[in-house]
Amino acid sequence: MSVKIRLARRGRKKLAMYDVVIADARAPRDGRFIEKIGTYDPNVNPALININEEKALDWIMKGAQPTNTARAILSERGVMFKKHLQVGINKGAITREKADKKFDEWFKNKEKQNQETLNKLTETSKRLAKTKLEAEKKVNETRAAAIMKKKQDAEAALVAEITQEPEEPISDHQESEKVEEAKVGEAKLEEVKAEEVKVEEAKVEEAKVEEAKVEEAKVEEAKVVEAKLEEVKAEEVKVEEVKAEEVKAEEVKAGEVKAEEVKAEEVKVEEDKAEEVKADTETQGSDMEAEAPEEASK
Repeated sequence: MSVKIRLARRGRKKLAMYDVVIADARAPRDGRFIEKIGTYDPNVNPALININEEKALDWIMKGAQPTNTARAILSERGVMFKKHLQVGINKGAITREKADKKFDEWFKNKEKQNQETLNKLTETSKRLAKTKLEAEKKVNETRAAAIMKKKQDAEAALVAEITQEPEEPISDHQESEKVEEAKVGEAKLEEVKAEEVKVEEAKVEEAKVEEAKVEEAKVEEAKVVEAKLEEVKAEEVKVEEVKAEEVKAEEVKAGEVKAEEVKAEEVKVEEDKAEEVKADTETQGSDMEAEAPEEASK
């Protein structure tokens, strides 16, 4: 049976998440699998990867073949590099201590690169948010200036109509027209004031939206940083556990070697005793054979 390390899709539409699974190559993508060893979330930047490196390395050493995407994920987490070092250890080309030292150096450099990338992304997002906010402020200022000019023109026209002295007696019809014009001017002023109120409300709403976006961005950044810190802590814990297991295994092996040496020494002692007993028996036999002819001659 050909075993693959690949991704199984889950999540809703346009917001996919993936499980990293061990599955038969003949099984469908989202079908039956042998074991789940991690998750992959590409919806955040940088992507969030959570992998059980020990199980992944164990399956790879058994011959499981990762797909291209799975291989990239495992390489990002250092599993493929661990496999390379383990092959060297099995062949005797490198010792366990040197392999652990090389992996620790690689892991530190990788974490440094990831932190630099995260800092660059954070700076870029802040710069884009600032640019967008400045553009919106310019648009709001232009709109407010246009409304203010319209208001000033309406007020100037109304003042001119009111202060203008009539040259002829004003009839009732003309007076009613002026009243209507005054009402229209007042209505325009009310409209201008309403537009100003709307503009102010829009500014307040935009400021609230921007604040909410900034807060959301901060929360997302904090979540990403916390996730990274948790991953680093988990990696450190796993490395410590692996080292402790290796120390225990070496102690067990040393104990077994010592026990075998003790047994070998005991076997040698027994063999030496047997040889001495045999030699004594042979000596006594030869002495008896030499005494027998003498007694016969007597």
